[in-house]
Amino acid sequence: MRNSFFIILILALIIAISGILSIYSSTYQKEGAWQDIHLRQMLWIAIGLVCFFIVSGFNYRKLWDANYLIYGSALFFLLLVFILGIVRLGAQRWIKFAWFNFQPSEFAKLAIIIFLARYFSKKSVNYTSLLSGKFGIFRGLILPFIFVAVPMFLIIEQPDLGSGLMLLLVFVCLLYLTDVRLKYIFTLVACLILPLPFFWHFLREYQKQRLLVFLNPNIDPLGAGYTIIQSKIAIGSGGFFGRGWLSGSQSQLYFLPESHTDFIFATFSEQWGFLGSFLLIVIYFLIVRQGFIIAQRTQDTFGRLLAYGISLLLAIQVFINIAMNMGLAPVVGLPLPLMSYGGSSVLVTFISLGILVNIDRTRNVF
Repeated sequence: MRNSFFIILILALIIAISGILSIYSSTYQKEGAWQDIHLRQMLWIAIGLVCFFIVSGFNYRKLWDANYLIYGSALFFLLLVFILGIVRLGAQRWIKFAWFNFQPSEFAKLAIIIFLARYFSKKSVNYTSLLSGKFGIFRGLILPFIFVAVPMFLIIEQPDLGSGLMLLLVFVCLLYLTDVRLKYIFTLVACLILPLPFFWHFLREYQKQRLLVFLNPNIDPLGAGYTIIQSKIAIGSGGFFGRGWLSGSQSQLYFLPESHTDFIFATFSEQWGFLGSFLLIVIYFLIVRQGFIIAQRTQDTFGRLLAYGISLLLAIQVFINIAMNMGLAPVVGLPLPLMSYGGSSVLVTFISLGILVNIDRTRNVF
């Protein structure tokens, strides 16, 4: 346990410190509150570390008992967004608590993983036919999908398409890990993919534009395609070794929008180049790998699925964010864990990592 504790902690701190440096570099010349934004990120990282230490010493099996409370709380806050939520950048995703803007969709991601880990581990204990692939398709597939679809719909309506789709991807991955027959998984995926052309008409205009510029950013180079064009320029201009900290035309001259949040990877790449970006990806890989190792060696089915779910959530977010920065995926507004500015994302990520460490510590109990 001590090895996993220090490995995850050190790797997470390296990423978090890199994020602070990148946030400072992209905002320090701006006027007003922008100059202090890196200090706020440092505060959230400090709070996140406190949460990490607390959660790592808290028996994760308590989450089994609090599962429905956690799931219900996630739904409550997602609904509260539509009543008390504040609007920023055209989206209503945050609830203001004093000086803190809380984003319930970040909490919902972890809540869904906890819920699915309990649901599938309970069925695998009480209904061995699930593991053999003979468990009823309704209770084994459709019912858990409904539990995921409700918060997913609420998140997409904020609108936050990226976070909503994250829940679906994690659900499909956990289905595979519970040994549900592949034909059921493929059937579900097919049922979700085939109606996509129909759902095009329900997308907001800016979401349609993001999908179109993903196929060809040059159709609107000064509008919807501007950010991704500037992001690719920033990554390419970094070369192999980068242009150095506090340097780089795209981030320093503010050609790159959202350089401290969704597109912080482009800012980092411009300053530290291919070598720095490669090392950053390796660090993320090592954290995810450690999570998979913890999942494989725990004897508790609930802990195993929980560890896999957390690791997959982290891996998918990193993959989509970096692909988005490179123009290999549509712009969906997912933060880069521990690097992008945002208190909710930082806190939930540190709490998730704390759960991973605790699962490893208690792996021989069950």
